[in-house]
Amino acid sequence: MAMDNTTGDVLAMVGGRDYALSQFNRATQAERQTGSSFKPYVYTAAIEEGANPTDIIVDGPVSFGSYTPHNYENNYLGAMTLTNAFAESRNIPALKLAARVGIHKVIDMTHRFGVTTNIPAYLPIAIGAVEITLEEQLASYAVFPNDGLRVTPRLIRKVSNADGITLWEDNPEVSEVIDQQTARTMMILLRAVTQHGTGAAAAQLNHPLGGKTGTTSDFTDAWFLGFSPSITCGVWVGYDNRQSLGEKETGAKAALPIWMAVMRQAIAGKDDEQFLSDQNAQQSRPLLQAVAHAPAVPTLASAAFRTPTKPRGLAKPPVSSPPVVSPAKPPTQTALKPPARLTEATFPATPQVKPALHSQLAPPIPKGTVKPALASTP
Repeated sequence: MAMDNTTGDVLAMVGGRDYALSQFNRATQAERQTGSSFKPYVYTAAIEEGANPTDIIVDGPVSFGSYTPHNYENNYLGAMTLTNAFAESRNIPALKLAARVGIHKVIDMTHRFGVTTNIPAYLPIAIGAVEITLEEQLASYAVFPNDGLRVTPRLIRKVSNADGITLWEDNPEVSEVIDQQTARTMMILLRAVTQHGTGAAAAQLNHPLGGKTGTTSDFTDAWFLGFSPSITCGVWVGYDNRQSLGEKETGAKAALPIWMAVMRQAIAGKDDEQFLSDQNAQQSRPLLQAVAHAPAVPTLASAAFRTPTKPRGLAKPPVSSPPVVSPAKPPTQTALKPPARLTEATFPATPQVKPALHSQLAPPIPKGTVKPALASTP
């Protein structure tokens, strides 16, 4: 799935292999475990609390109660910067950061990005033990190149009648998730992934890019979500029955090549585009200016319509003015209950998640709690 960073226009969407066999849209309906593609929410929460890309964190053995996590490679790299820990998708640093800022703050940050999944307050969510749709992940990642602004993906710009009169228009829906400085700090980490981290293969495109890989236990889900200055694209690869994709089928191996094939076409002819963070550091957000000057929808009071006289099945009434940009909401801890005391039952010893199966023809799976995964891969 791909969207325009400024307008939210969905530019491409593939929800399955064959619509005749299954009408289930995996891009918008399938909630799948995110693996390490969840880590940007953790690091964003840490940066809001004062962390910096150059801060040193130790990638070493650690236990949280009865929970003893491991890295995908089953090794430890010792002291490293947050930038390198993120770029190399190390699990231990992500868990330490989540424990430091508080898992409730990480959950609150995730919801601020627009994720609607019910997330349990378990530490393993920091390394991806939570299920999110590709569409919500896509909109979240677009926040970073947008200097902290979230634009809701839209499939229809407007509806007009045969006379060219606009009946309904969907102006970009914009809200502030994080401040500009936090977004630009996160851009340092996300760009490091495609420069020298788990997504370094994307460097061959020779274009300003950023993103993050994600892989789940038993290689059941492979992700790559990333962006150029103008387009954000997300790729998820997996089976409906959650069988393994195969040994070592990580996000970098299974999803990243697809992402690169799409983005190679998307960035063609855009050699001069730059991220906002590469431009004047004091520049105001152009997206806010564009929305503020969006044209109003023409009035329909005196328009003469041909049959049919009104469009069918519209999701929204006519819009008469551009949207108001909502300010970022501060974390709200009072609505969250403290986590239960950690026990062996909370973090079972087996580093494997076995979500419920569902058929290709089945409707969307209801949201529910997710069993914590004990190991995540890059």
